[in-house]
Amino acid sequence: MEFLDFSHNAALVIASIVVAFIAGFTGLTLSKDLSKQSVLRRKASIAMSAVALGGGIWSMHFVAMLGIQMPILFYYDAAITLASALLAILIVGTALLLLHFRERTPFTLSAAGALVGFGILAMHYVGMAGLQLCRAVYTPSGILVAVVSAVVLCIAAFWIAYGQRTNRSILLGTLCFGAAVSAVHFAAMAGTNFVAVPTLNEFGPVMSNETLAMGVILSSFVIFGAFLWMGVTFLDPVTPQAAEPSVVSASPSKVPTMSAPVQIALRIPCERNGVTQLIDPAQVAFVRAEGHYTNVYTLKEQHFCAWPITEAFKRLDRVGFIKTHRSYLVNPKLVEHFERLKDNGVCRFGDAKLPSVPVSRSNLKLVHDALGL
Repeated sequence: MEFLDFSHNAALVIASIVVAFIAGFTGLTLSKDLSKQSVLRRKASIAMSAVALGGGIWSMHFVAMLGIQMPILFYYDAAITLASALLAILIVGTALLLLHFRERTPFTLSAAGALVGFGILAMHYVGMAGLQLCRAVYTPSGILVAVVSAVVLCIAAFWIAYGQRTNRSILLGTLCFGAAVSAVHFAAMAGTNFVAVPTLNEFGPVMSNETLAMGVILSSFVIFGAFLWMGVTFLDPVTPQAAEPSVVSASPSKVPTMSAPVQIALRIPCERNGVTQLIDPAQVAFVRAEGHYTNVYTLKEQHFCAWPITEAFKRLDRVGFIKTHRSYLVNPKLVEHFERLKDNGVCRFGDAKLPSVPVSRSNLKLVHDALGL
């Protein structure tokens, strides 16, 4: 078997790496602060993020492939090339849905990262299968390096970007994502050889490098446009937290003085449709951390609160809430069931629609005492 000599165009290699990082930033920024949005808007944002990340994976790959120089003419199967793009978007979208519609645990973060890693691999090898008049021949070492790079770097990207949803963590996650996409492509290509094939074996229409370039330019334009759209407000300050409720006197004769301060009952400020609702802590079953904010669960519905979990604990500790886990505060008065699971446990509430709350091993004794067990 005689392998073809091939080389890369340095300018297109650099351009492909830039596309990977731009797509990573755009996709991770689009998925920021989704807990404050309605379910419909959250799904729409996840869809756009999946297109940015998945489309970026595809664009990076084919920008680099446009720079491949061989001694023969070669073409691409349009159907397989399109399928590789849709496959990347679908797999990335699945990972994002897992992160934003399931409890965010170490397992879900790792699973989402691994899923995106395998999505990059699938896109690469399916895209390479679309080559016509030449065939890629892979080495086991090249495949192994590509798999390890994809999975490890993508898991790192999601742990960093979703550990704390800050601008810094998103930038670091972008670096890991861009490195993952670039490493998979070039590690796989380093372990790839090409052989000439005398006949076409197309599944769909055949397209040349020139035709492919049109599609790559269009997809890159969309990604760069979205990057500018998100980047222009990336460093804007976070909206300040809702102010503490103030007391307005009914008449001048009842204006409070320093010697007789007015006692204000604690309320939790929650946002919904631009309106601040003040919720009685006695109605709250539990509070869950969501990045720099929290979600407040009553027996009837879920609310968004601008307090971080540390602020919520500082305020709610004095009204009897207990910390069952680093991300959860629970009102023990509304707990109806407690289940011990080896070295941890879960608390459940009267409403079956409410999710159960995990109890970490270090907080088991505190929960036992609070529930009178």
